[in-house]
Amino acid sequence: MEKFNLRVYGLLINDLGQILVSDEFRHNHAFTKFPGGGMEFGEGFKQTLSREFKEELNIEIEVGDLFYFNENYQVSAFNPKHQLISFYYFVDYPNWKDIEANKHKFPLVEDGEKYRWVNLKNLEIGEFTFPIDKIVAERLLKTIAQLALQNTSDPN
Repeated sequence: MEKFNLRVYGLLINDLGQILVSDEFRHNHAFTKFPGGGMEFGEGFKQTLSREFKEELNIEIEVGDLFYFNENYQVSAFNPKHQLISFYYFVDYPNWKDIEANKHKFPLVEDGEKYRWVNLKNLEIGEFTFPIDKIVAERLLKTIAQLALQNTSDPN
């Protein structure tokens, strides 16, 4: 292993119960992941995530709580000499309706990145390409189910 590759991703859930996902085509491959990207030298995690959303979506987000980071070894899909360490934060953007999304054919077939909203009730773990995103999607669905169960069992 030659290098640690630090990645930071945002979980943006809108008022309609939808989560923002990124569809990309790079290195002759189409893939779906959560929005975010690589940490640059001198940045903190939240600063990285804010920069990534500004670069990719041209929006200023509020970074919330850390939701997940991978504790297990994960090699990069793009460089077998890199070990990924990925962090996932909840993010907020009140003007989420302004995000250009759901205006592309899926999957992408040309280099680039597009976004779409996916209803959390219809979120499929298998639609994510990378192993850590699949884990995050699964944990997110479990967390939502637990919260729903708590809300139905709470008489207040």
